[in-house]
Amino acid sequence: MPAKNPRVNVVLERPLYDALGRLARREGSSLSTKARDLLRDALETHEDLALAEIAEVRERALDRSRALSHAAVWRARRAKRR
Repeated sequence: MPAKNPRVNVVLERPLYDALGRLARREGSSLSTKARDLLRDALETHEDLALAEIAEVRERALDRSRALSHAAVWRARRAKRR
């Protein structure tokens, strides 16, 4: 019977495998669950770093003389709702 979630096989060095095992035992979870959770955290961190780089580039390119103030933006939004 096929698994409902896709699978990935990963080869780990012994120290990394042992550390993963210790973390999983400490939390009372399986190796695969702990590996999935750590991978998810790493991907979120990677995404955050990429988005931060994009934000830095956009901030450097921002022409503050053409930017709207907070009050101006919200006034315009309120006017559109009426």
